Amino acid sequence: MRLDKYLKVSRIIKRRTVANEACDAGRVTLNGHPVRASYEVKPGEVFTLSLGQRPVTFRVLAVNEFAGKDDAKLMYEILDTPAE
Repeated sequence: MRLDKYLKVSRIIKRRTVANEACDAGRVTLNGHPVRASYEVKPGEVFTLSLGQRPVTFRVLAVNEFAGKDDAKLMYEILDTPAE
């Protein structure tokens, strides 16, 4: 599944166009390198998303084409969020 679609289906980002723009702007990184929106997501990968002032690091647990509200939470695990 493409990264921009994964971010939308997992509800990390609300809209796919916003996810696509975040990838194009270099705000989504994998191992410290910017990732394109067309990147194929695989379970176990760790991404960092920098939107706003706080970057969020999350691990991909599952890749589902469709996910309901409750299932979306099971697609990723938040690893690291800075203190407020």
